[in-house]
Amino acid sequence: LLITGLTAWFFAQNIESFAFLYTGFMRWVVMLAPLGFVIYFSARFHKMSYTGVNITFASYAMVNGSSLAFIFLVYSLGSVAQTFFITAGTFGVMALIGMTTKMDLTKMGSYLYMALIGIIIAMVVNFFLQSSLMDYIISIIGVIVFSGLTAYDVQILMRIGSHADMESENSKKFTVMGALMLYLDFINLFLFLLRFFGSRD
Repeated sequence: LLITGLTAWFFAQNIESFAFLYTGFMRWVVMLAPLGFVIYFSARFHKMSYTGVNITFASYAMVNGSSLAFIFLVYSLGSVAQTFFITAGTFGVMALIGMTTKMDLTKMGSYLYMALIGIIIAMVVNFFLQSSLMDYIISIIGVIVFSGLTAYDVQILMRIGSHADMESENSKKFTVMGALMLYLDFINLFLFLLRFFGSRD
């Protein structure tokens, strides 16, 4: 998160670099590169070393930061900071629920991932419709889904961790994969909450 935040801040403060990233062909590279990294990470995960997995994750965090630089230009710094702390609080509470609840969240996780697919489809449709009402509804559902996914992912990772040999190479790699899952939960929760709490600059 620190790498992502610092990268976004750097590009937002350097207008020439920001203009380079967000004009012409580079705009599409910046938009699609994070998705490409996730696909590459998932496909090559088992073949990479623990060091390689860490480097790939750090590189992804940096690339993702460049794609989020616009936040500092669209929203006031105060509202971005406020939303970050709200996200951190929400994330912390849901993670604690995932760690301590006796309820099996497996079935809920299946529904949440189906809802996530629905959100992605709705966002693509609304990209063309440009409906503010639909955007508001998507944001509400997005907050609910990623809050739930945080609890679900933490519970799954706790179960895997309780049976894993943490000295093995594969187990160390899976800790990075777990970090990626929680990183994505946090980033997406932050972006959806920003639509409610962000004050446009």
